[in-house]
Amino acid sequence: MKLNVKWLLTIRNAFFYSISGLKYLLKERPFRQELIFGFILVIFEFFRNLSSPILMYLFSSYMLILMAETINSAIETMIDRISSRRHELSKKAKDIGSSLVFIAILHFGIVWIFSFFLT
Repeated sequence: MKLNVKWLLTIRNAFFYSISGLKYLLKERPFRQELIFGFILVIFEFFRNLSSPILMYLFSSYMLILMAETINSAIETMIDRISSRRHELSKKAKDIGSSLVFIAILHFGIVWIFSFFLT
């Protein structure tokens, strides 16, 4: 089987682009706060002796917060790239991105509360 070098380079480049994005996110205060918050909660959940499906659901709902924050940061970066002037549509886009994070956190909170009743 012939190994396609161009395909491997594409995968390698995508990996390093992702690492570059993660480095940027780690400079963002909200992302760092959510990482620390999630780390503390995940440790707490392991001490509760939950079943594997409940742990996985809690972990995936936490990952949704990180994904939402990533999308929100991308939206804010694009808006800031377009213009630094205040504009109603820029504010609207940033507010919608922020609401995405809020909904993800709300989802996690609901899942976390229900996990107390399922154990």
